[in-house]
Amino acid sequence: MSSPWFGSQRSQSMTEFALVAPILLLMLFGIIDFGRLLYIYGTLVEAANEGARVSIKASSPLPSNSDVENAAKNGAQSLYLANPCPNGPLPPTSGAGAQNPPGDQGWIFITEPNPPTTVETSPTYDAPGGQSPASATGSCSAINPFQSGTYPLQVTVRYNYLFFTPLLEQLAPSIILQAYATDYTEY
Repeated sequence: MSSPWFGSQRSQSMTEFALVAPILLLMLFGIIDFGRLLYIYGTLVEAANEGARVSIKASSPLPSNSDVENAAKNGAQSLYLANPCPNGPLPPTSGAGAQNPPGDQGWIFITEPNPPTTVETSPTYDAPGGQSPASATGSCSAINPFQSGTYPLQVTVRYNYLFFTPLLEQLAPSIILQAYATDYTEY
């Protein structure tokens, strides 16, 4: 028999659920965000590897920047990737002169290993052999393709990850994810 002064156990359970539910939902969406972050990073690694594989293979005709970009986009599956300055420079992600892709988008770069952060007018070899040479323009480095022998090329994919959970978005508005792959030319 329940006392009229003290409510039933049901109201106590509802109060406990009301206190615990927001924390559980925040944890659930945090786990979803973290899983999404890991998935996107793995996809970026795959995109960089696919781009690097295409950039070095001996084929007729030799691969160009657009071939490498298309391979990276195919490896990235459903992620949006663009190519603003295909052969660099790779701008810093924080501090003075920082430039990052728009939210939930990425950039592809095809460069020499350890790419510069400023525009180069006469870079070392920084493009696959099928690409035409070009001078530096605006904020983009010059293009100096490698024609024969063995030389390293690096494909870098940089992505601006935005959180799905509003509270996490307040703590860290975005995270810059970066993956790269370096391979040696086979032509």
